[in-house]
Amino acid sequence: MKGLIYKISTIGICASLLLGAISCDTEDFLENENKSKLTDATQWASEANADIFINDVYSEIPRICTLAEQLDYYTDDYNISHYYTASNWRQGICQAPSSSNSSPWGGTYGPTNGYTWQTFFVKLRKCNTGLQKLEENKENYTEEFYSQRIDELRFLRAFFYSEYFMHVGGLPIITEPLDRNIMSEEELLVPRATFEETFNFITSELGAIVDAGSLAIKYSNGNNGAGRATLGAALALKGWLELFAASPLFNSGAGYLSDPGNFVHFATADAGRWATAAATNKRFIDLYDGTYDLFDDLPNLWRASNEYNEEIIWDRQIVANVGGMGSNYERRGGPTYVLGNYLTWGNYNPTQELVDQFAMANGLPITDPASGYDPQNPYENREKRFYDFIVYDGATYKLDWMPTEDIIYTRIDETYANPDKTNQIDLAGKTDVGDSGYYQKKRLNPDAAPGNDASGQNDVFYRYAEVLLNYAEAQNEAVGPDPSVYNAINRVRDRSDLPDLPAGLSKEEMRTAIHNERRVELCFENKRYFDNKRLMQQEETMGVPRHNMVIRNSSPADNSGTWVYSVEEEVKYTAKFETRQYMSPIPQDVIDQNPNIEQNPGY
Repeated sequence: MKGLIYKISTIGICASLLLGAISCDTEDFLENENKSKLTDATQWASEANADIFINDVYSEIPRICTLAEQLDYYTDDYNISHYYTASNWRQGICQAPSSSNSSPWGGTYGPTNGYTWQTFFVKLRKCNTGLQKLEENKENYTEEFYSQRIDELRFLRAFFYSEYFMHVGGLPIITEPLDRNIMSEEELLVPRATFEETFNFITSELGAIVDAGSLAIKYSNGNNGAGRATLGAALALKGWLELFAASPLFNSGAGYLSDPGNFVHFATADAGRWATAAATNKRFIDLYDGTYDLFDDLPNLWRASNEYNEEIIWDRQIVANVGGMGSNYERRGGPTYVLGNYLTWGNYNPTQELVDQFAMANGLPITDPASGYDPQNPYENREKRFYDFIVYDGATYKLDWMPTEDIIYTRIDETYANPDKTNQIDLAGKTDVGDSGYYQKKRLNPDAAPGNDASGQNDVFYRYAEVLLNYAEAQNEAVGPDPSVYNAINRVRDRSDLPDLPAGLSKEEMRTAIHNERRVELCFENKRYFDNKRLMQQEETMGVPRHNMVIRNSSPADNSGTWVYSVEEEVKYTAKFETRQYMSPIPQDVIDQNPNIEQNPGY
């Protein structure tokens, strides 16, 4: 049961209220207030009316599942089509746009993940307005309602700040609605805060929310209020941001480019930031372990019927088959042809680089001579997550909505009469069929056939496995691979039937193991982009060609020979990464309108 389904859309809310009124007797109906025509005075006169506004703020959380571009397009985990903004970014093309723009089609301004300068400040204004009005009308509410809704709005404000902060760095810190009728120009033209000031504002807000304890720790499926902010969400976000900021890109004491305003880095390095991140993630584990836990069926974690399970910390509600509230994620990805029918755009194409990170079933990497890996039989005896997450050549493919199973072939079969109507690799890039040799299965809804608004799986932002991995990384950087580091990472590995990491790893070896584990466990969840960024890996991951698996028969005329597996470079792009791309640019019209706003380095 969705706690906020009817609350996410203002129109849907008002319609529900009106329909509810019609079901009452005539006298009650005549005495009811028309919630579709609330004034500023009546909006805040009762808890129910206030919630209409607050629930609309929740609707400002982007529906990531509907975005044409996923953040993973900006990484070495996906091979992407030529018409996206990510394809320009992939070639080192990124520049300040004339105005805020979130179109994914051929833009030159880099990733947005549903945010622009303009949309961010719409979200911020709504949060600040709600906080102001709740305070002004406090006498109309119970203390419990007031405390909860105040902290919900503070959390949403911090969440919106965090999402845009990770893309552009320091932001203007604004905690009240701006009003040109009563404010001076100096008050209106707020400058950018530094990276550190913005980071401190967000994390202090999240810490205060946790310490206040007014919110629920977690909601479960069917709970009233499921989908609202929680203490778990606040603490998990705080721990992640501390890990993000402690990382090399920001914590070196010197910007990746000249940054005299300190907008994209801390002014001074502090190795203690790793310990701070470790302590926050450890606090989450100590306080909430048991309430939160690893879900024992990883491939079905995202199934709509499993929403709010024990692993989910923070998500955005999605409602199937309701216009503007459902997901079309399945329309964009997965095998292009299923049971002979063209069903998807084939967008989510894992690279060979990602596939090679999946271990063998014995836990050894494929580069280990003892692993048993065979380059000409590469999909045998791989770890469980490989089969749960990846569709590869010859894979059996059966989701619950399908009447029968299919077998997906990506090999080049010259005997097939119409190759453009199969899933075989499209090196020419002329169809929607992928050109990496792989498709994604993870996160696809097994209950919903591809279609617009057809899926109701919630967008998951944070889950418990990530907290464990965050802790393991931060603690390893702070003190080295102590037993708590092993325990955290091995819990994640154990769920997927992998053996524990070997004892006696050095700090550097453990670092590599943790980074590899993050990449596999969190793939296709829009995490890799931020990991590549914060760890300063984008030159080495995005400045070089990605690779595809090309499978041809040694006797192509009749397939009477053997199938030869060949790892080959992508041919669509000349890969390039400019250092300035570590952070996205500020739109030029923002700088024109507010001269106190300075541009990011390199733009």
